[in-house]
Amino acid sequence: MNVTKNVKFEKEANEDKGSTSQAMATEDKTTKIALTLAKDAITAAVKSAEEAENPVKNIDWITHGEFTEEKGRQQVEEFVLNWEYQGRWEHYTEFLRKEDVLHSFYYIYCVRWSIPTARRPIAQITASVYFTIKVNKNKPLDTPIDVSYVFEGHSLVHRPGEIRFREKWLRDIIEAKYVLMNPNIFQFNSIGIFQNILGDF
Repeated sequence: MNVTKNVKFEKEANEDKGSTSQAMATEDKTTKIALTLAKDAITAAVKSAEEAENPVKNIDWITHGEFTEEKGRQQVEEFVLNWEYQGRWEHYTEFLRKEDVLHSFYYIYCVRWSIPTARRPIAQITASVYFTIKVNKNKPLDTPIDVSYVFEGHSLVHRPGEIRFREKWLRDIIEAKYVLMNPNIFQFNSIGIFQNILGDF
């Protein structure tokens, strides 16, 4: 009889341990999920607060009726001047071509960026940003033009006022070109590569 009681007691104890460990595992999963959600919420709140303090800059784009090839170039230049970048960067904006597409005209502009230095006043490597201004043939003349832009070598299409410009994007393009032009470089430290491009100040 004693043996039967001990066996029953051990079975009940093992069942309690099993349900306790399952409860603890469920509790751990719930805690992890809660922590992840809390971190995501905090990150989103911080990002929202930063954007409220420092909103993405945009300009008032001209309308279809006001648009000319030169005014389009001036608008692109005005927009780029709103970007935040270090003063050592130089750029110029040029009109490339006009494309007649079914119901629209696409005006393509290129903004070329470089960092001239005392050792190399004419930069050998540039980074380009391609702007497309879409002028729709059927839209009313008081409708604003449609503008988009892409960075050289990238496929992500940006729209003015939707994303904050990052100087790093230009630096990455220049570093990639530098590595391609100098295949003997085994140094993948981006700061070191960028300093090689710029030379000594």
